[in-house]
Amino acid sequence: MQTISSKENEYIKHIKKLKDKKYRDLSNEYIVEGIKLIEEAIQEKVKINQIIICDDCEKIEAIPKDLMYEIAKYECIYVTKKVFESITSVVAPQGIIAILEKTNPNQEIKYDEDIIIALDDIQDPGNLGTILRTIDSIGLTQILVSKGTADVFNPKVVRSTMGAIFRVKIIECEDLAKTLKEIKKHKYEILVTSLQTDKSIYDIVYHKKVIVIGNEANGVSTQIQDIADKKVKIPMLGKTESLNASVATGIIAYEYVRQNLNRD
Repeated sequence: MQTISSKENEYIKHIKKLKDKKYRDLSNEYIVEGIKLIEEAIQEKVKINQIIICDDCEKIEAIPKDLMYEIAKYECIYVTKKVFESITSVVAPQGIIAILEKTNPNQEIKYDEDIIIALDDIQDPGNLGTILRTIDSIGLTQILVSKGTADVFNPKVVRSTMGAIFRVKIIECEDLAKTLKEIKKHKYEILVTSLQTDKSIYDIVYHKKVIVIGNEANGVSTQIQDIADKKVKIPMLGKTESLNASVATGIIAYEYVRQNLNRD
């Protein structure tokens, strides 16, 4: 077994470049790091190109034996601790990284789900990852993202999803407003969050609705507000006027869950 010991190795340079969106798009790959995420990638049968293992990291012993048997089925590349530390993106790495293929060939929207979440220029990677995780938790299988939304394959986003990225289809919209107009033809209503309304999220029946979550600083764009069927806000009893985008998404998503449970 050969172990890469040089940071100047061409493959190590390739991994480092994958931290940049342009290079991820060019190579059609992205980075996943940590035992749990790689285990989930294997379970979800995601296309794994290589698995990089730290040859002399202490935490590598924490990988369960049954997982190591699965990992051995893939192309494994061993590196020294010094090299691994040069490619990791986390403070306390577990000594294992996988390079995954970006496979999202089907960009068609499914119209068999009660609600569809759409993101209008969400910028924070942590927010985006948490929203994907929330969507996965309530059983949705797709999300619409505007062209100006943060890259879902950013390593921080991938970590924040806790594996949801392997189950939720990311539909990237070149023109989100145009896409929403097309969705309306399928008898969906467009719902936007706004402070300029008295209507509460609890006044809505969540059936055939597209819920648009706006940019952290500016909210939902004027163009999309203009085509919305309804504007709603989250009622608040304190002095705070707005909530973090991922928190707001969670509150609305779980009102949908509450209504579903009541119907059942």
